[in-house]
Amino acid sequence: MKPACVAPQSDGTRQIQAGNHGVKQRRHRERAERRRQILDAARHLLLEKGLAATSVNQIARIAELSIGTVYFYFENKEDIFAALQAEGLEILDRDVLAACRSAADPETKLVAVAGAYYRFSEVHRNYFNVIHYFLSATDVVFSPVVKEKIDRNGSRILHRVEAVIAEGVAAGCFRPVAAGRYALLFWGLIHGLIPFRKMRATLLAAESHRTLYNEAVANFIAGLKYTDASPDIQPLGDREE
Repeated sequence: MKPACVAPQSDGTRQIQAGNHGVKQRRHRERAERRRQILDAARHLLLEKGLAATSVNQIARIAELSIGTVYFYFENKEDIFAALQAEGLEILDRDVLAACRSAADPETKLVAVAGAYYRFSEVHRNYFNVIHYFLSATDVVFSPVVKEKIDRNGSRILHRVEAVIAEGVAAGCFRPVAAGRYALLFWGLIHGLIPFRKMRATLLAAESHRTLYNEAVANFIAGLKYTDASPDIQPLGDREE
């Protein structure tokens, strides 16, 4: 059987196809740019006014887009802020994963993770500020679906730290501690110290903030390495009166 003959494409056909491809690429860029405008406006308003005082109308006005355009990309205000936080957490998760892979043992992995978060807070300061806002604000009320999505994104990072601590326990490098609990303690320590960078001209005028940060991380790791022969140190909540 002879193969079916296929007529060669004319120059005109190829030009039309190339033109259609170019139109699709332009539309994709335009949609990405509009989405970025919305998220940038939302971030600005969040940090200036807070979540409760921010409306979709205000976001649209700052982004210089119509209300309908905003709702084309996002279902509601919660959806916008969830997307904003998810972007930051995705970047942070990649940084933490790279830090874990760059080190050979659990102790240096924790040091690398702490360093990655400090760099994230400097390089991606806007995203850090959003994450800090949602961790510290008491008036943020998300729907269960949105909250579950946000918590899931953050949990990925904590699970990586938990895995490092569990690795150290299994290898005998760390005490037999509850890895999940200590991952949360570790993250609370490094996250809580970063905002004190703003006090470099006052409380930290005579000391390097990064040096203080590194010392806190080193002390935390030293605490993980206590052996049975070390003094019996119990969490405050577990001490007997």
